Amino acid sequence: MEQEVLEQIEQIVGYRFANRDLLAKAFMHASAVDNRAQSNERLEFLGDSVLALVICQTIFERSPDYLEGDLTKMKSMLVARGTCARAACQLGLHKLLKVGKGMAGSQSLDHSLAAGLLEALIAAIYLDGGFEPAQAFILRQFDSLIQKAGAEQVQGNFKSLLQQHAQQHFNTTPVYEMLDEKGPDHNKCFEVQAVINERHFPSAWGTNKKEAEQKAALNALVELGVMECYREASE
Repeated sequence: MEQEVLEQIEQIVGYRFANRDLLAKAFMHASAVDNRAQSNERLEFLGDSVLALVICQTIFERSPDYLEGDLTKMKSMLVARGTCARAACQLGLHKLLKVGKGMAGSQSLDHSLAAGLLEALIAAIYLDGGFEPAQAFILRQFDSLIQKAGAEQVQGNFKSLLQQHAQQHFNTTPVYEMLDEKGPDHNKCFEVQAVINERHFPSAWGTNKKEAEQKAALNALVELGVMECYREASE
């Protein structure tokens, strides 16, 4: 790969390689070499684990109130192939990947190979400079995605958030009281309210008990002022 192209990649990435052979290999697709061991596939394998470690450590440290299930959902969203492909394409890295003649101009090239390219690049940075440069590169690309994933996780898990808040601030667990139900058996709706230490919060209706409890938990979070913090953080 030409030195001018490697310099261009370094400028995009924000990292200067001591060993540019690693960088060149990260941008070498298997279709462009005779021996697949000379492609970026092995780097992709390593980069996948480095990315997962950085993402897991970051969301673990930033979300001390999240339970294992919440963290697992966030991690899955962030390390998904589609997420990695979008990150690579936003930087324009996919345009610099060296592929064989038969694949040049393929309409499916961007998303089918961009994710692997990003992982290979992460591994190249890791091998060249160690964990800290790799971590810095990952966080530059994923920081806003991590914040968005956290906001989406909160929005879809009101009961979990209310439970964590109640345990931290009131040393108790919320309970949900059924107030009413209407409609025929095949089309019922339910009214539920959350209660914390005998404090009753505004009730909510749902087409099933689970939905009603989630909405009731949201009402409690709003009244407690918890949701405002998350709305401001996600804006």
